[in-house]
Amino acid sequence: MTSIKRIRLSQYSADVMDTTDDDILMSPSSPHNGLTKSDDLGDMTFCMSNYAKEALKMMYMMRQHHMLTDCVLEVDNELFHVHKVVLSSASPYFKAMFTGGLKESEMSRVRLQGVCPSSMAKIITFMYTGRIHISEVTVCQLLPAATMFQVPNVIEACCAFLERQLDPTNAIGIANFAEQHGCTILKQKANQFIERHFTQICQEEEFLQLSAMQLVNLIRKDELNVQEEREVYNAVLKWVKYDEDNRYPKMEHILYAVRCQFLTPKFLKEQMKNCDVLKRVPACREYLAKIFKDLTLHKRPIVKERKPNTTRMIFVAGGYFQHSLDILEGYNVDDRTWTTLPKLTVPRSGLGAAFLKGTFYAVGGRNNAPGASYDSDWVDRYDPLSEQWRPCAPMSVPRNRVGVATMDDLLYAVGGSSGNEYHNSVEYYDPEQDRWFVIAPMRSKRLAVGVAVVNRLLYAIGGFDGENRLSSMECYHPENNEWTDMPAMRYPRSGAGVAVLNQYIYVVGGFDGTRQLSSVERFDTDNKVWETVTPMKTSRSALSVNVIDGKLYAMGGYDGTHFLSNVEVYNPSDDVWEDGVPLTSGRSGLASAVIYQPSCPQNYSQECTVAQNPTKRDYDDNRRLPPNNDGNNSSMNCNYSSNVYQNLRGSGSGSGNHDSNETEETNCDENEESPKKNKSTCIFTQMRERCRTRSRHLHPLQQQQMQQQKLNDINSNLEKVIRNHTKCKNPNASCSMQRLRRRFQYFLYNHIRHSDCQNKGNENNNT
Repeated sequence: MTSIKRIRLSQYSADVMDTTDDDILMSPSSPHNGLTKSDDLGDMTFCMSNYAKEALKMMYMMRQHHMLTDCVLEVDNELFHVHKVVLSSASPYFKAMFTGGLKESEMSRVRLQGVCPSSMAKIITFMYTGRIHISEVTVCQLLPAATMFQVPNVIEACCAFLERQLDPTNAIGIANFAEQHGCTILKQKANQFIERHFTQICQEEEFLQLSAMQLVNLIRKDELNVQEEREVYNAVLKWVKYDEDNRYPKMEHILYAVRCQFLTPKFLKEQMKNCDVLKRVPACREYLAKIFKDLTLHKRPIVKERKPNTTRMIFVAGGYFQHSLDILEGYNVDDRTWTTLPKLTVPRSGLGAAFLKGTFYAVGGRNNAPGASYDSDWVDRYDPLSEQWRPCAPMSVPRNRVGVATMDDLLYAVGGSSGNEYHNSVEYYDPEQDRWFVIAPMRSKRLAVGVAVVNRLLYAIGGFDGENRLSSMECYHPENNEWTDMPAMRYPRSGAGVAVLNQYIYVVGGFDGTRQLSSVERFDTDNKVWETVTPMKTSRSALSVNVIDGKLYAMGGYDGTHFLSNVEVYNPSDDVWEDGVPLTSGRSGLASAVIYQPSCPQNYSQECTVAQNPTKRDYDDNRRLPPNNDGNNSSMNCNYSSNVYQNLRGSGSGSGNHDSNETEETNCDENEESPKKNKSTCIFTQMRERCRTRSRHLHPLQQQQMQQQKLNDINSNLEKVIRNHTKCKNPNASCSMQRLRRRFQYFLYNHIRHSDCQNKGNENNNT
């Protein structure tokens, strides 16, 4: 049973005057109560945690009844009775006014300018209660007022509110608004949003209203999240054409901020020939002509590629472990975690992979399923936004262990094999036409070839020609449509991992015909020489290599005995290999590619959905978080009350009580009539209507699900036809049937897509 300590009343009155803010209530039952055996009859200190809150409540009630108020604030003919000591404790502005020897310190009535009555009422209510209600209409007036009166808690609440409202329709306006009022963190958040959603933002009216200097500062950023530089170029053209007569003279200066070195020669040629704006500015045409010449001469760009400040992931597809795999996984480089993604449509190993315009492509490979082993000419594309796989036009021939790379917005498939036939053929895929085009063949047949692109030159490295492992390398010139020999590697190898970092082409591991290799070579494309670097810790072939943050990631493979799951990371600045986060399972013959998370409309449409629920838009405290669902904000108000009460003690003031019904704040909201809202210059005026408009349309995922259901129904009927009509004992029959099924499915998909487009067009015409 807890013993009760006896307090000597003779010392109580003296001790209570010496109480400090650091005093706490020490429980007699606590083993560390600060009392020794000799102090059993000593003094105790008590701290009432709710006292400051209750005192401010009483002050607020007294203000409502004009009790002991010593000042009247006049704002646009509206009067606010206040206590000077409360305002001084909550605002440095009022503290300087009432204690700095100014004439207002002697006045009982002070007139304020530059603030509206509703904002003044909200700020005064907050000073007494620590609670404030913020809406789309009031925030644009409340933040300037809070900045004027130097009330940091209200400023933080307004910034947190605006941060949650960020949308492509208002992000630029919020960034400018934050800059005007010195809200550094909000400005930073808004600018990050603009960078991540540039593709959507450049379609909005705010983007077209930017000044030339603002536009240049925006498109110069490395963090701009675009899939290709063409998006930035087109955005600049759109901005100029919005007011062409006044803006076209600025085109030359703005064009220098676009990284035109990463535009394709084909696109540059079309622009120089057809763009009306460029015809009015000869200097721009000359600038693009120079870049076009540098690209065709394969000079290294003098500017760096953009690095969006978004989530970076390595997609890993397929592979082999006892049989071909259909897995697709994503490795998040920032938080070092693996995520399972929708499976491949068909298991495959020895495939190639690449990202092109934000879409992941899985090319060729081999399906080593029991009883049905065949090489594939299939090509599938995966959209990370919709998380859906879609078929593409098949290649001209099946290609197992194919080399894949992207150049000039085209997807190249190099070498590979079909059964016992080894390919030297090469073809490229144009996603705009959904077609494959065969180009000049390589000088050597190459299975398990490594490919890389540097300065618009396609390199084919090593491989197996059916007899020998190769050390040779050849280079493809797209302008001449021809291959030329390049210096050979020091060691022959096939199944090596190949990646580009700066001007170097790294060739990692592989198989030399007798053993797996751990050695690593790199080719200096400037000096045309090979050199060796530190070998990997583990010998491996049939691995996959990628580059992120200036480091090489070597993943998976086969060491001659085991299928590997370990990952090694190479830092060229230290010339050291380190262990990375392993794959979820061991495999060889996998393919991988790097993606920067594309700008997803869902990221901000969800925020707009929240915007339609006013209960989640009310900030009832001085923190950057919305109120709790249970409405319990006592701890927040208590913290604010304690801070204010501490200032009151320093000023030598008294206490009061608070009426739970905040009458002035309620009256302020009621006085904001709807006509004023419509006339307001608030940056949110069109947001809710845009959100409602979005919700009226069928979601793209629902459209894709309906389309996929059509394909599934037709494909099931096709399966029945094949089972009923296939009576063939040829062992290659299953392979032929798989190809037939695949081609028929591809045909049906495009037929349905074309039909849907026609139906939409007819609906629009009827409307």
